[in-house]
Amino acid sequence: MKEFTYTIQEAVGIHARPAGLLVKEVKKYQSAVTIAKGDKSVNALKLMALMGMGVKCGDTVTVTVEGPDEDAAAPALEAFFKANL
Repeated sequence: MKEFTYTIQEAVGIHARPAGLLVKEVKKYQSAVTIAKGDKSVNALKLMALMGMGVKCGDTVTVTVEGPDEDAAAPALEAFFKANL
């Protein structure tokens, strides 16, 4: 299992466009990806669940990657967050 935390920089947080991009990125990997904020956690493949978390600019999320390609997926997703969120 790999895990990293990230503080959202996107002015409007995780809304429709970045959530859609995130789902598309997560689909590239076999590993299960979970995003947690506080006591809420969702499967990163679920677009509506991601948007329903209400993640805003300045919020810190924890991303957990677990599966056969986690060693490749975790750094790629961390780079994706830095570039897009």
